[in-house]
Amino acid sequence: MQRILLLEDDISLTEGLQYSLNRAGFAVTAVRMVKEARRVLEEGQEFDLLLLDVTLPDGTGFELCERIRGQRNSVPVIFLTASDEETSIIRGLDCGGDDYITKPFRLGELCSRIRAALRRSGAISEQQGCQAFGPVTVNFLEGKVFLRGELLELTAAEYRLLCLLLKNSGQIMTRAVLLDRLWDGNGNFVDDNTLSVYIRRLREKIEENPSKPCYLQTVRGIGYQWKE
Repeated sequence: MQRILLLEDDISLTEGLQYSLNRAGFAVTAVRMVKEARRVLEEGQEFDLLLLDVTLPDGTGFELCERIRGQRNSVPVIFLTASDEETSIIRGLDCGGDDYITKPFRLGELCSRIRAALRRSGAISEQQGCQAFGPVTVNFLEGKVFLRGELLELTAAEYRLLCLLLKNSGQIMTRAVLLDRLWDGNGNFVDDNTLSVYIRRLREKIEENPSKPCYLQTVRGIGYQWKE
């Protein structure tokens, strides 16, 4: 589970981000002041990425980023800024930021930016066969699936079905295509009823409320899709 330090003084935004990023599979430590962020970092806590608001009661995210870079710390930094002015963007990138996102933003876009920064830094390595999809991380080389860091026990058929949906994340997979892909070449046939059973079992293992799935969604009359 990748660790994120969130520096944001808006309490409601902080609570929403912390909840949503935890659900997406990240471990979030939230602070509201620059001095708090400095204290956490100076205590030796290690993070895979920093999310920094720009304007804070006791300073700016730019100043904190400059301090971190001055210590030769290359941890990825994404700025959360209320301004899309070019000068603000340039300041953020020039002081060592890796990316910025303008408020208000969509959570899906933020998660994509976070994962891209983590991949560039090596905290998420697709070359090692690991890839994150919302709260689920798959190690394709070892054939293991983790939900928020905890290993999931899946049958071989459940694993194949989940990987099909994850690798086509955001796309609608028809039942016919899934049934065809699940045929494993050894004569192990999966019929329509069995597919429904596998979908239900995956939801029971992944979703907080299987009857109202957030990720493994049904597209009525067509099939299924994995939606972050």
